[in-house]
Amino acid sequence: MLRAIHPSDAPPPPAYRVPWLIDRADPQHPVVTNGSAESADFVRVFRDDQRADGTQLWGQVLPSEDIELCLCAADPDEVVVTLAWFRPADGLEYVWRFVV
Repeated sequence: MLRAIHPSDAPPPPAYRVPWLIDRADPQHPVVTNGSAESADFVRVFRDDQRADGTQLWGQVLPSEDIELCLCAADPDEVVVTLAWFRPADGLEYVWRFVV
């Protein structure tokens, strides 16, 4: 429910910027880069297509680390990729989806 903001209320925390940068130069092999200053923990990648091995476990992805995602068996116009990870700063799980 919406409510008016009172001047004495503490400001909300700043939004968390998704750390991922996607290089789509090769649609069959997009490169995912952790563009933040902190690591992403327990990173998992889910592909929404008909391939049997639709889940990949990447583990910890360090700042500036890049990983090539192979979408050779997928139609790049149809596949949806979901990244899930834990942020060390707050221990929460985050999920982000993208298309090629």
